[in-house]
Amino acid sequence: MGHYKPAKDRLYSAKAEKKMDKVYKEFGEGRLHSGSKHGPIVTSDKQASAIAISEAKRKGYKAGEHWEKSHRTHHSHAMKHKTAR
Repeated sequence: MGHYKPAKDRLYSAKAEKKMDKVYKEFGEGRLHSGSKHGPIVTSDKQASAIAISEAKRKGYKAGEHWEKSHRTHHSHAMKHKTAR
């Protein structure tokens, strides 16, 4: 059974997913560089994810807004509790 989500509930647009697939493919083949083509080769899958989302956003595709909002809220909440101690 597929995990179909309506367009409004998707975290990434179809074009963003296509761009991200291309970046992940480069990572899998060991051709993904950080920064530029002359930068060091990416070895972390988390770094590859960050680059993929960043490149999709740079193209103007819907990518990762929901995660950023929830992460920002969670982070600021944690910082309030950390300073209160």
